[in-house]
Amino acid sequence: MKVKGEIVGYKGVVEEEERREEMEEIVAVPKKYTVVGGFPQTHPMKVVVVGYALTSKKIKSFLQPKLEGLARNKGILFVAIDESRPLADQGPFDIVLHKDYRMKHPDVTVLDPPDAIKHVYNRQSMLQDVAALKFSDAYGKVCVPRQLVIEDDPSSIPAAVSKAQLRFPLVAKPLVAKSHELSLAYDELSLQILEPPLVLQEFINHGGVMFKVYIVGEAITVVRRFSLPDVSRRELSKNAGVFRFPRVSCAAASADDADLDPRVAELPPRPLLERLARELRRRLGLRLFNLDIIREHGTKDRYYVIDINYFPGYGKMPEYEHVFTDFLLSLVKHK
Repeated sequence: MKVKGEIVGYKGVVEEEERREEMEEIVAVPKKYTVVGGFPQTHPMKVVVVGYALTSKKIKSFLQPKLEGLARNKGILFVAIDESRPLADQGPFDIVLHKDYRMKHPDVTVLDPPDAIKHVYNRQSMLQDVAALKFSDAYGKVCVPRQLVIEDDPSSIPAAVSKAQLRFPLVAKPLVAKSHELSLAYDELSLQILEPPLVLQEFINHGGVMFKVYIVGEAITVVRRFSLPDVSRRELSKNAGVFRFPRVSCAAASADDADLDPRVAELPPRPLLERLARELRRRLGLRLFNLDIIREHGTKDRYYVIDINYFPGYGKMPEYEHVFTDFLLSLVKHK
């Protein structure tokens, strides 16, 4: 069987018969012509078959009915990959993501290789490419917070922080980026209750607003999200301990329609984001990721990238169905 195309994708199982019937239904309907935009076409619409192997959580958030409906209208069919069976016995697929498949079929182009994904799952290496850019232009400067990696032994954290001369408060994040839980530590003594492996980042006051920059190929979408509030020096001197936050950025925390100070709410300049995204696509080797960016409070053009997420929750991105289906079609078109 010949498998065409590039690679995108995901986790789940469908029965072979259901898969065949679904594909035949879409392919067989326009036998003589297909109506596209009101005009009959002499050739049927090419069906782009996307094989996926996503977690059940990702399937629920990403493969929403609106996306699948729009995809069908554009000639895109999502098909779950049965990981209990050889991939070569399934399909044929135009677009697939499967790391074992890449090793067995080196002629197939892989979108977002596993090694590149692994690079951003580790918070020690995640921001290295941003730091290496030393990014600065007429629209602003992009930095990363000073940070320290703690592999083990909680009792060693205070001394390590003192030696690194990190300033409080510190944001503590799990070293592996699959968890979004974080803590805010106000003093040195309380650091010993944290659980390594973790990353400690200097907290940057940013007006309580974060910019989530979604990247899908060359498309960029920016949304505002509420974040941790600023911490004043007075507040820092009066508080001690570690405060835990299960998940700061979520769909309910959208700040796009909130009445915010314009100096806080103003989105980063588009040219700056386009150049930053272009550089990181090249350095990271990824096309499906998002950046969590903050603007240092009291500045107009000093930004920090505080996190990078691979294949983020696109279901929370406005018009993600159109952006993502256009991206899939572009992969096939430029093959």
